[in-house]
Parts: sequence; structure tokens; C-alpha cells
Amino acid sequence: MEKLNLRKAYGEALVAAGKANKDIVVLEADLGKSTMSAMFKDAFPDRYFEMGIAEQDMSSTAAGFALAGKIPFTGTFAVFAAGRAYDQIRCSVAIPQANVKICGSSCGLSDYGDGKTHQSVEDGNIIRAIPNMTVLNPCDAAEVTKMVSAMIRYKGPVYIRINRNDLPVFTPAEGDYQIGKIYPILDTAEKPGAAPVCIFATGVMVSQSVEAAELLKKEGITVQVVNVSTLKPLLKEEVLKYAKGRKAIVTAEEAVKTGGLGGTIASIILENAVPGEGAIPLQQVGIDDIFGTSARGYDELLEKYGLAASDVYKAVKKALHK
Repeated sequence: MEKLNLRKAYGEALVAAGKANKDIVVLEADLGKSTMSAMFKDAFPDRYFEMGIAEQDMSSTAAGFALAGKIPFTGTFAVFAAGRAYDQIRCSVAIPQANVKICGSSCGLSDYGDGKTHQSVEDGNIIRAIPNMTVLNPCDAAEVTKMVSAMIRYKGPVYIRINRNDLPVFTPAEGDYQIGKIYPILDTAEKPGAAPVCIFATGVMVSQSVEAAELLKKEGITVQVVNVSTLKPLLKEEVLKYAKGRKAIVTAEEAVKTGGLGGTIASIILENAVPGEGAIPLQQVGIDDIFGTSARGYDELLEKYGLAASDVYKAVKKALHK
């Protein structure tokens, strides 16, 4: 399957958006060559602002641009976007619902060589907790391109997590991205929606879940894999549509489980359970209460932290056994 780089797709999407809309400006915190926002700088140097290693200032300045009617995109590593600039995002962006778009690049464990300080296993969970924020987590480069357009159409603050590496492409070229929609990726059952298990996956875990689904199919176990690329708002009707009639549910995310996708989906299903029908067994695939570490490659970390296709496979088997 074709693999493409999400950061490159983000940079190219910014340039395309800049050509179509002169109100778009980009602010960067000294990482433009890594986040790929430097592509925008080359195309529109008068609308690109290098803020230096000053993520707080960058976020506050972006809020000012938004008040002036511009559409600012800020860029830095996810760990700095969510951590170092938290107060400015909360007070200057989220509370006034400023039309600021925040890119948290090299999210999760994808910056595999730089260890704990640069691997953000909690950024999406942190930003999800802030009222008025929308949080997106694309599974591939094609979805990144569509998301950038959706972010521009949406009026209000949006945070997008960008993986550092090349990932398989599952998103079809046709159609626009809809914030809040859950997208079906693979169904190994003969009849769509008839599989006993649904895997709610996000980000890199979509490709890991697809691989697990193929392994399970060889054993006669059919599953449906869906892409939860909007982490917030996580719409009740979307979750229940894919959870209905299942014998088991598995969630898969490249983030700590605390405050993450798995717990949120579990609460939606529990709160909307029909009396007398019994609970649906649910297993979470995610990172335990631990930081990352340096490694020679991304796959090495996914395996170490229980995020490989084999871990999704085991979670499905365990959920069905319950």
C-alpha cells in the first residue's frame, strides 16, 4: 500500500490554502523545516512569521491575528504546542473562541529518536479537555489535506495532530472532510456492518488495526475498522451507529489511556446502554501511564508500548472471550 508523509501533506495544503485565501497567515516556533510550514514561507514570505522558540508568544500573537480577521496557523512540535503554550491557548484562543488553527507536529511516539522530552503521548488528551476546542487526528496524508480545508471552513479554534512519519493511505481522494464524522475503513464481514467486533482507531492505529483485521480474518474472525479522526467533538450518534449490535468493541490510540479516546467511547456506550441488553465487552489499546523513550525506529516503539498490530489482534481476541 502507498505510504505518504503527513508533514509534507500539511505543508503542501498550507500553500494551496494560501493561494486561495489571502487572509491565511502562518506562525512558526523555529521548527518550520520539520513541521513543513517552511513551504508556506517560500511561497508567501510576507505572510509567514518566525516567532523563534517562543510558543507562548506565538499563540497570543495568533489570537491577535484572528481578532484582526486573519486565519492564523501556528506550528511547533505537539509536546510544545499543548504543554508550553497551554495557558495562552486556554485564555487567548479557547475562551474567546478565536479562529486560530494549531498544528501539533511529530505527535505521539512518531519522533522516535528524541525520547521523552519530544514525544507527546498526552497532547491530544490535554487539548480535548479545553472547552471550545476542536481536535483532529488524521490517519494519513490524504486526510491531512482534506482536514486543512475543513479547518479553514470551520470558525473557531482547531488543533490538529500530525504524525512525523510516512503512513499508508486509506482516505479516498473524493469528498470533503466532515468534522465529527467517523469514517469506515475496512469491513472483513461479507455483509457490511455484520462483523461482531468494531475497532475504533485513530491516527497511526488505523493502519495497525487494518493489519490486525487481516490477521483475524485468517482465523475466521471478522471485524470492522473505523477511523475516529475527530477526537473532539466525539459525536454520540456516530459512536453508537458503529457500536450497535456488536459482540465486542476495541479502541486503539497512540496516546495515554487516561483522558483518551477509549475512555470517552466507553462512557458514551455505557451512558446509552439499553436496560436488559447487557454490556458490550470493550478493550482499550493505548499507552499506559508512562512516557516514551528513544529508539532506532518508529515500529520498535509501537511494539514496545503495546501499539502494534499484534496488540490490536490480542485485544480483539480478549474482548470476544469476555
